[in-house]
Amino acid sequence: MGGGTEPDGSSKSDEEWERFLHESVTGAADAPKEPSARARAVTRRLCEEPGRTPEGWRTYTPARPKRRTGWYAAGLLVSLVLLVVALAPGWVTGLFPGTDSSPQAAETVRPGKAPPTQGSQRPTRDEPFRGAPAARWASGAAGISVPEAEAVGGMTASEVERALDSSRDFLVASSLDRGVLRGEHPDKAIALINPHQKDVQDFLGTAFRSPSEKNDPLLLFSRFQPSRVHLVGDVVKTRGRLTYEQGERGALQVTADVTFVYPVTRAEAGGDDEIVRTIVRRELVLSWDDPDKVRTEPGTFSIVSYKNDITNGGCGTPTGYLEPPFGTDRAADGDGADIDPYDRSAPVERGESSGDGCRRATRS
Repeated sequence: MGGGTEPDGSSKSDEEWERFLHESVTGAADAPKEPSARARAVTRRLCEEPGRTPEGWRTYTPARPKRRTGWYAAGLLVSLVLLVVALAPGWVTGLFPGTDSSPQAAETVRPGKAPPTQGSQRPTRDEPFRGAPAARWASGAAGISVPEAEAVGGMTASEVERALDSSRDFLVASSLDRGVLRGEHPDKAIALINPHQKDVQDFLGTAFRSPSEKNDPLLLFSRFQPSRVHLVGDVVKTRGRLTYEQGERGALQVTADVTFVYPVTRAEAGGDDEIVRTIVRRELVLSWDDPDKVRTEPGTFSIVSYKNDITNGGCGTPTGYLEPPFGTDRAADGDGADIDPYDRSAPVERGESSGDGCRRATRS
């Protein structure tokens, strides 16, 4: 028996008719439910409140995330600062003189200008190079740049390399050796000088026996009198380079231009902690001669010329020792032209007997 007839004449099955009758009583599963009387009363009360529009009884508004404007701005600022430091560290450190302590790259060519001022920080025993450009320089032999060796004239690349290494060894033995700095005789350095170069050998013999302005061992060697001066720490800062070219009669000519910075203090017991930096810049031209053309000994060089600039090393009668001034003596030290001892942008001007007085350092 049919359960019912549709308006178009079709009939429902018994099962469909039974489901229709059941849903008309219980309600369909997907049909919206009518709000309760309590829900309708609450909605009506909220509508009567001024400026208040209630949410629908079946609506949902997701919560808005809290804005953290301050944190976002701070994070953006930090990111920008890190980016600038990464891309232009020199510009950032230039804004704060004296704060850059990163090692300076080796000098391979003559700089175009003097290094910037590092501020007015005074040196201490723990930081004897504080406040000076030398604080960023390398120590000892590491600060003397040696170029790559190539064959020159009749010398192979290996022979040029040995000559360059020995030239640097002379600078170490003459201006960095701890015994020589304490006043000892520079035997190792002298052993590298051609013993058949008569004028130089005469100079060496006289300079240590009777030092004078013309025959002063300080023209080639750095020496302090231990009874008066003590070096501060174990580090001497250096900056400079070696260059080479073909010389006369098939020789290899090596030029050394190096600045040495020695921090020192008074030797006497009970003295104050005043630290003075004695600064010596040396320019030497050495000739590694062909033994078939020049009388020489293997492993030795002839000295072609030597120049130097010494500041804070004393201005009195030559004694064969560097004599840095302390206390009130510093104000009276120097009667010649002013000089920036850290400016390596121009060649050394003072020769073997320049006679232009004792220069006054503009900074140390």
